[in-house]
Amino acid sequence: MDLDSLAGSIDRKALVELTRRLVRIPSVYRPGASGEGEGEGEVASFVADYLKGMGLEPQWEEVEPGRPNVWAEVRGNAPGPCLLLEAHTDVVTEGDPGAWTYPPFEAVLASGRIYGRGSADTKGNLAAAIMAVKALAAHRDSWRGKVILCCPVDEEGMMKGIKRFLQAGHAAGVDAALICEPEENQVCVSQKGAMRATITVKGKMAHGAIPRVGINPIPRMARVLLAVEKIEEWQCREHGEHPHLGWPSLTPTIFQAPQTGEPQINVVPSEAYATLDIRTIPGQSEEVLESGLRSILQKESFADPKFNATMEIIERRPWTETPMDHPLVKSVSEAARRVLGRPPVYNGVPGATDGTFLHVAGIPIVTTGAGGRLIPHQVDEYVDVQELVEASQIFAVAAALFLG
Repeated sequence: MDLDSLAGSIDRKALVELTRRLVRIPSVYRPGASGEGEGEGEVASFVADYLKGMGLEPQWEEVEPGRPNVWAEVRGNAPGPCLLLEAHTDVVTEGDPGAWTYPPFEAVLASGRIYGRGSADTKGNLAAAIMAVKALAAHRDSWRGKVILCCPVDEEGMMKGIKRFLQAGHAAGVDAALICEPEENQVCVSQKGAMRATITVKGKMAHGAIPRVGINPIPRMARVLLAVEKIEEWQCREHGEHPHLGWPSLTPTIFQAPQTGEPQINVVPSEAYATLDIRTIPGQSEEVLESGLRSILQKESFADPKFNATMEIIERRPWTETPMDHPLVKSVSEAARRVLGRPPVYNGVPGATDGTFLHVAGIPIVTTGAGGRLIPHQVDEYVDVQELVEASQIFAVAAALFLG
């Protein structure tokens, strides 16, 4: 197999133009919005038409009204393994457009960079994956098996797109998945897990001048959150600092008292509400964490007869780790070495990706792609064009090696 020829067939000009066209479609999901271009419908339609123009037969399935997953496959010259290339179609909000140096959905090309919301996360990598699949299709005589390009919705939300893709059985037979995300073309073999919890402490409204006739939930919630901090310290001692992912964390992110209605300085609220963003590293147990959190509430209720609290785990995204000797890790590593001309850099993904649920389904994953690791979700998001071309080459060469 001529891997240099495969990498060299990535069309830089076409890749840049495709990225810019994708960024210009503002695929931010805004619940309740009805304006044209809101959500993933328009970009999914564009991607499907583009894949048709490449001679592929894209499949289409609505996850929610106006929010369709799109995918297509390319087969090699003989039966063999199946590799999934995955890149989502949604992007986060642009925030205040006036805060941007360039308009967030104009995809301005300046100084070798493409600026705009989603340029790095992950419209640029979606374009790079499409160009890689196009190159693989043109060289299909040199590899076997099958490549599936998967473009799901809602990665920035509850990941409903990849969940539906899996539930519908579309990933049956997939042997491994390459997740196309902004990782500076580093080879990411692990990623943090995420648990989200809500805690509600019930109280009783009262006048601030006579608080003893009520039950104040605020100090009771404060005791709970201080105990959560102790659990974080315990988990850090227990598991240490991961070489790629850093420390585990249990972070309070929302505190409201009352949960609904207008807060007043002279009113004891009827309840307090808090959320926890829990990030896990390999080796941690979600069951142990949940048990520890529930024990806090139990201990508080024993110590305080007026303590009344509930906790709900609203999301579970387990940590992932793929062994260094897995064929996909070896393939991506060799591809990065060939394309970049240096040894690959190994790392981990600090947040969850759609790959989380592919991993849960038993599919090994590796994450890589163009874009600074700190760039996503910020004002003036951009992707470096040269890095983007290299990402597309890595995708193509890694797939060919894995399927070769």
